[in-house]
Amino acid sequence: MIESLEIIFGVAVLIMSVVAHEVSHGYVAALLGDPTARMAGRLTLNPIKHIDPIGSVVVPFISYMMGGFIFGWAKPVPYNPYNLRNQRTGPALVAIAGPAINLFLALVFGLALRYATELGFASEAFMSIGALVVYINILLAVFNLIPIPPLDGSKVLYAILPMKWLHVMEYMERYSFLFVLLFVFFLWRFILPIVFFLFSLITGMAL
Repeated sequence: MIESLEIIFGVAVLIMSVVAHEVSHGYVAALLGDPTARMAGRLTLNPIKHIDPIGSVVVPFISYMMGGFIFGWAKPVPYNPYNLRNQRTGPALVAIAGPAINLFLALVFGLALRYATELGFASEAFMSIGALVVYINILLAVFNLIPIPPLDGSKVLYAILPMKWLHVMEYMERYSFLFVLLFVFFLWRFILPIVFFLFSLITGMAL
């Protein structure tokens, strides 16, 4: 029963975290001149508009059952980079908005955990759910900042790479799914220590 509740809360936190991530992409795109997400009705925190049946439900359940961690994604918010006022840096700003909101949420809840006793709400339920929010949002931010397509970090890399190197990223885009799978299966263990370090840094607690 307890394990089932952990999975339910974990998936709920994941869904809201990835929704915030995707909506932030749309809002920044709108600020930079692209109304695509707004016209598609995706600038909303209503999770029904963003849930991907595979990435938001099936994958989180499987990842928890197989590895003890919860991971997944929502439907990407659509945007047209050609509508952005700055074609070079605009996509990078749209991309960085997702990890930025995840880090912001991790920081807010992390500081609440750090000072929960002083603030008077250090209940077991709050500490447990708060830790889950911090962990999942750090995980989403760090993973999405990896500079391989189609992750957000690749868009940031595009903006700073010299033009002569862009063909390398275009090549990687053609095989993006393969690169992501290779990373998840073979390099994931190098990401988790970063997540654990940031969790302890923000909350003052060991994960």
